[in-house]
Amino acid sequence: MKKKASNKAYHNLEFLGSPGARPIRLISELLEPQQRLRREGIRDTIVFFGSARFKSKLQSNLSLKKLTAAQGKSKLNRKNNQRLIEEARINCRMSKYYEDAVRLSKMITQWVQTLKQPFRFAICSGGGPGIMEAANKGASLAKGRSIGFNISLSFEQTANPYISPELSFEFHYFFMRKYWFVYLAKAFVMFPGGFGTMDELMEVLTLVQTQKLRKKVTILLYGKEFWNEILNFDTLLKYKVISPKDLKLFRIVDTPKEAFDHLVKELRQNYPLETTV
Repeated sequence: MKKKASNKAYHNLEFLGSPGARPIRLISELLEPQQRLRREGIRDTIVFFGSARFKSKLQSNLSLKKLTAAQGKSKLNRKNNQRLIEEARINCRMSKYYEDAVRLSKMITQWVQTLKQPFRFAICSGGGPGIMEAANKGASLAKGRSIGFNISLSFEQTANPYISPELSFEFHYFFMRKYWFVYLAKAFVMFPGGFGTMDELMEVLTLVQTQKLRKKVTILLYGKEFWNEILNFDTLLKYKVISPKDLKLFRIVDTPKEAFDHLVKELRQNYPLETTV
């Protein structure tokens, strides 16, 4: 006998995808990650933010080499080729941050493995390419697990291959993704990035400044040259739109070791930790 089609609302995919069911979709992006993270024993995270556009040093150098070789073979579109070569040179310069993110993530993961609580401080990223990929890659190289909070976009964002499969998520709503970034985080490392990174940085700083985020968190801005050029905090202070104490909400660091040493010191001060060695 043919099984009768269900008339239950939660089987109605057309309804679930409709504007009227938006609250159901929102709550799903709260409860499903919560259930999975609890099942996997994830309690705390260290979140890496940064540009999705940065590539590894190897990839960046190969791209520059190919463009330079092609320039000598053709006189067509010389102006455009020169522009692409200049962009490739900038990409090579910025690949430093990709490599540093890999190293820092690996260092943190190796340190976490010395703790008696093996699931403390999991590396977490936005799940995509660039700095996000670098963060997950570093954890993978240290044979640790890491989280990817991906988001569906029409460009750029595809899940990188270094995320632990059981900890790979995809969100539709930016604000639900941000909630999960912040809810479990005990530290944030902000690498150079564009609009998305600026948005994430300012939201985190605002939550801490206004004491909406009451737990203790460490905020690191990685890359003095970049951040000192992009954001003039002294000018914000000069015009009295922030207070001197607000400058103590974060620290600017410039090397994986400097970032690692400060993170470990802060985490040990803020949270009780025991090591196995």
